Amino acid sequence: MTAIDAAELRRRTRELLAAHPPATTERTDFLRARFDAGLAWVHYPTGLGGLDAPRSLQPVVDAQLAAAGAPDNDPRRIGIGLGMAAPTILGFGTEEQKRRFLRPLWVGEEVWCQLFSEPGAGSDLAALGTRAVREGADGDWIVDGQKVWTSSAHVARWAILIARTDPNLPKHRGISYFICDMTDPGVEVRPLRQITGEAEFNEVFLTGVRIPDSRRLGPVGAGWKVAQTTLMNERVSIGGSRIPREGGMIGPVAKTWRERPQLRTHDLHQRLLTLWVEAEVARLAGERLRQQLVAGQPGPEGSGMKLAFARLNQEISGLEVELLGEEGLLYSDWTMRRPDLVDFTGRDAGYRYLRSKGNSIEGGTSEVLLNIVAERVLGLPAEPRNDKDVAWKDLSR
Repeated sequence: MTAIDAAELRRRTRELLAAHPPATTERTDFLRARFDAGLAWVHYPTGLGGLDAPRSLQPVVDAQLAAAGAPDNDPRRIGIGLGMAAPTILGFGTEEQKRRFLRPLWVGEEVWCQLFSEPGAGSDLAALGTRAVREGADGDWIVDGQKVWTSSAHVARWAILIARTDPNLPKHRGISYFICDMTDPGVEVRPLRQITGEAEFNEVFLTGVRIPDSRRLGPVGAGWKVAQTTLMNERVSIGGSRIPREGGMIGPVAKTWRERPQLRTHDLHQRLLTLWVEAEVARLAGERLRQQLVAGQPGPEGSGMKLAFARLNQEISGLEVELLGEEGLLYSDWTMRRPDLVDFTGRDAGYRYLRSKGNSIEGGTSEVLLNIVAERVLGLPAEPRNDKDVAWKDLSR
């Protein structure tokens, strides 16, 4: 077998472009061909969108395709599938599950959402109460419960779902992990209007939803372990996404500073310089974190990146509103919308300021992530817990 190095990837990419010229090939057809050529995720196994190549070589393919004008798979629209569902399916799915779900997920033909948080189990996710009861020893699972803060549920075909399958066990040990078809009977999606006026989040009600056992990921009762893979990848995808210098929240405020000198003050100058440096440090730390992923699964460092992301977004957007003065108090449009993607930096300064308030809640609250960093990165003693060995059904709620 030919060794997969940068030169070999360039050769295979040239072959893909020659066989499927981007200018004359329909977008979805090109993306399917790219996946089948192993150039979607080069570090994934052969036949599943990859070539078992080093993860560090993916930019070689991406740069060559971008230079040729090839389409991408609109990663912002399918971020939950790419960043959370795919690595979990790869790590815990059966061969049949991998082959069924990974290709349409990467191409963008099927959007995914995440059914984790609940009204009574947000920060304490392991306390979730959504029940999955099996019909007989080998039957389907019947799921009843409610999930909340579900991004993209209104456009999703599939969901990654955790539910309680044994209430007699302690809360972390009685959970199982499933793939839920969002078009099945009993799945109801309701919009949650946010402070921005939009409803990118939803609440999802599950009433007698039937899930075949063939759509379970991992062993029965091992759902918390499977969910850790999802959560660690989620925090990396939120806090460690690749952006250029002055990308993200710092870009608009730096642009305003340069173009409108009449708004400047000495105090704002010092604060902007501090935040610009911190944003650049966070960007470079995110790059280092992605390079560490080449060696294996993401670790708790992703929690630290997500913490920094939330704090910086809130401080930078606050500075931008202050810089703009009275203009910063304006808000362009309160129309109720259900957008197809999550946009942290779009629209105007008022939108960025309000939307950033959710950054310290979504993907793990900052308070919970501080505990993870303290215990798993710094090695500090864990907080005392009195529910570790108590059956979930016996917990106070």
